[in-house]
Amino acid sequence: MKYPIRNIIYEKVKRAGNITDTELMRVLEKEDVSLSWPDFNKVMLDLEIYGLIRVSWVTRDKRRIEAAEGKGFKIEVTDSVD
Repeated sequence: MKYPIRNIIYEKVKRAGNITDTELMRVLEKEDVSLSWPDFNKVMLDLEIYGLIRVSWVTRDKRRIEAAEGKGFKIEVTDSVD
């Protein structure tokens, strides 16, 4: 059974805590996960939209990727009392 690439990437980021995009691509290549940069960027965008990771620019050509667990906001719904 083959895991979705999103899950593989998320597990790598979660295990590392924070990692740069070039380091993450290098780790994926070592594990024989072939992924083009446009596909990599699409997966990063999906994971960021899902609220699982945060991506920030370090330099003009390098991004920092970190797991967003516990750093988001929580919405609590309470019953209204009339």
